[in-house]
Amino acid sequence: MHERYCGPRGFAWAFGARPENFGFDAGSFWGARGKSRGGPFGGGRMFDQGHLKFVILRLLDEKPRHGYEIIKEIEERFGGMYSPSPGTVYPTLTMLEDLGYARARPEEGGKKIYEITDEGRAHLAENQPLIDDIFSKIADFAQSIFGEPMMDVHRGFKNVGRAIYASKSSRSPEQIKKIKEILERAASEIDAV
Repeated sequence: MHERYCGPRGFAWAFGARPENFGFDAGSFWGARGKSRGGPFGGGRMFDQGHLKFVILRLLDEKPRHGYEIIKEIEERFGGMYSPSPGTVYPTLTMLEDLGYARARPEEGGKKIYEITDEGRAHLAENQPLIDDIFSKIADFAQSIFGEPMMDVHRGFKNVGRAIYASKSSRSPEQIKKIKEILERAASEIDAV
């Protein structure tokens, strides 16, 4: 099951601005004990084992949703930089149904809309501190990447991308080598900050 980065703000990722390159480890970010296999953040998953079910239940508590809407809402809460795969969300929805925490209502066209049950609301209430912590970390992550102080950095990435890729003529091997040297020097200077 894979997670992916997407959205309009993903241009920075093209330049290596991924959390693992910031020294960000999702395993430690989400309070995991060590790294789990898979996932985009240096071997860790975005959500610790079992936490995705709480995120989905909280979203269903807000309003009934289709599986696709759940994926899109999580993506939105991460500022467009992370989206769980359908291969993660749909099995979790099935598990929530099996546990009696959610139910699916069929709609025309074969789609299902999921809603929380009373048992699901009770489960949320029993785990409220953990769930609040999970959503607080989601908000902190989005703020750290897209808060106002980082907007100047994003504009800088955009300017670098434009300078490199918007050239109307092809570059010679010597020019490409020079661009690489400039970028490596900039990376070293940024690491030293």
